[in-house]
Amino acid sequence: MRLKTKLVLGITLLVVALVSVFCYIYVSELLRQRITAAFDTAQLQTQELSDQAASAQPDFYDTKIDMSDPNAVRDAVEEALEEDAVLNTALQSLVGSSRIIYDASIADINNRAILDTNQELVGKVLPDRPRFTTLKNAPFAQQLKLVYRSPEVYDVRIPLNLDGKPFGTARVGVSTIFLKNEIQPQLRHAVFFSGIAIFVSLILAAGLSNIALGPLEALNRRLDSMTAGESTFPEEKERKDEYGLVTLKIAHLGRQMRDTQEVFAALKENLDQIMANLQDGLMLFARDSKAVLVSALAEQFVGRPRGEILGHEVQEIFSPQTRLGEIVLQAFMARRPVVQREVRVEDGRRVQVSLDFIQEGEDQIALLTMRDAESMRRIEDEIELSRRLSAIGRLTSGVAHEVKNPINAIVVHLEVLRQKLQQVDPDTRRHMDVIGSEIQRLDRVVQTLVDFTRPVELQLAETDLRRVLDDVVTLAAPEAKLHGVSVERQLPPEPLYVNVDIDLVKQALVNVVLNGIQAMPNGGTLLVTAVRTDDAIVAEVHDQGAGIPAEIRDKVFNLYFTTKKTGSGIGLARTYRIMQLHHGSIEFDSVDGQGTTFRLRFPPVSTRQEDMKEVATES
Repeated sequence: MRLKTKLVLGITLLVVALVSVFCYIYVSELLRQRITAAFDTAQLQTQELSDQAASAQPDFYDTKIDMSDPNAVRDAVEEALEEDAVLNTALQSLVGSSRIIYDASIADINNRAILDTNQELVGKVLPDRPRFTTLKNAPFAQQLKLVYRSPEVYDVRIPLNLDGKPFGTARVGVSTIFLKNEIQPQLRHAVFFSGIAIFVSLILAAGLSNIALGPLEALNRRLDSMTAGESTFPEEKERKDEYGLVTLKIAHLGRQMRDTQEVFAALKENLDQIMANLQDGLMLFARDSKAVLVSALAEQFVGRPRGEILGHEVQEIFSPQTRLGEIVLQAFMARRPVVQREVRVEDGRRVQVSLDFIQEGEDQIALLTMRDAESMRRIEDEIELSRRLSAIGRLTSGVAHEVKNPINAIVVHLEVLRQKLQQVDPDTRRHMDVIGSEIQRLDRVVQTLVDFTRPVELQLAETDLRRVLDDVVTLAAPEAKLHGVSVERQLPPEPLYVNVDIDLVKQALVNVVLNGIQAMPNGGTLLVTAVRTDDAIVAEVHDQGAGIPAEIRDKVFNLYFTTKKTGSGIGLARTYRIMQLHHGSIEFDSVDGQGTTFRLRFPPVSTRQEDMKEVATES
């Protein structure tokens, strides 16, 4: 609605309100005065009628009427009133001389009409009509309702006495029809003048709005010119009033906007270059869920050019029929972030998606990030390769040290063997046995190095981690029984799907479980749990052993490092490598005297059902 229309309607409504108030006061006062005047007139006429009836009573002391008989006296009075010509004339003239009086009568104490302007009612019991004071004392709304509803006659009564005792009443009836006829002309005049006042106010309001809003229309034209990018404006006569001041400020604001627009254009060009070089698909949404920033790579994930993305709402960009679109739309609807999650889209690619909602004052913006999981895996594989090369360097020095000692022992014992070769005795046999065992140990060391550095081709399969843990506990049961250890499992009721090489993961978990069992030589409880977090499936193995000393915790995953007399130092190193091959991780917490907790993190399988379930749970 235009401001001009609002102003006209506002002024008109104000005038209507004032006119309505004044009309209410006028009509209420008019009605009150008319009803009061009618009551006063009817009261006066009733009093005159009562006086006429009192003067018409004869003197019965000179007659044959027995004054000790009340009924005889009452009958004589009624007969005298009926025959009194003056009283009858006054009764008839009462109705004809007043515009509001409907009828008049004189009745006895039993409401039987002695005299009445309606001759048919003489000698009959008169109807019981409401008193006029009911109308006179009612509030304005009730008075108006009583006057304008179905016609009604209200009585004004004055009691008649005979020898100080009640004899009857003098009555005058006032009809609401006569009252309405008196009030109707004034009400018509009030409505007529109210309509004229409202019409005049409407015209005046339209004129005043044109005068008041004329400068605003000129300002609006200038602002439209600024929006269109015009740098010059038509010359106008300089004014010293408020309009002139506002015009100067708008001109100054226009210059500032042009300068800001130039700076913004330069910033936008630089930002476009940065966004074009980003390796992630990045989309920024304003508080109204419209895309305001889109990187070049986002086109590949959405399948639409940036021109069709910018300025459109998220519901127009993503389709709920696609897996990626369904996840994003559900998250926007719930206004909940999406922790980095891997999704397999319709063309078979795996996409890592994350959505964050950022609070900026009272506004909330959303940042959507999409990455090619395969590219990320390739980068991670390259990093892992460099780590392996570094680990191989460390292993080589360890292997050289381990190989050197057996060779030295072989050399020494061979020298001894040369000296005793001519005689075969038990010592010679013992030395030969030592040579054989050392050669075998050397072979194991070399083989371990070969196995650890050999590339592994994972046989990935989607499986429930709970089932893998059950198998591991079953495999470790004999060892646990041997050490007097009780193995407890706390697994959730819902599946925990992971995409892993089942045999390798079992090997990794068995290494951790056996280490936990062997850490409790005097028995105890080994607790195996699994939970789902925001970004991983986590398996935990907690023992009640003595804990890992702080000085050796950074060496736990080193190859050949062990604190056991019969240990090889390969198990945890092998477990560490298996977790890296699955893009997971292994870590531990240990408290001296209370035990150790190993924590293995696996990336979850991103299926359509699980994604929807997680979004619904977060909402």
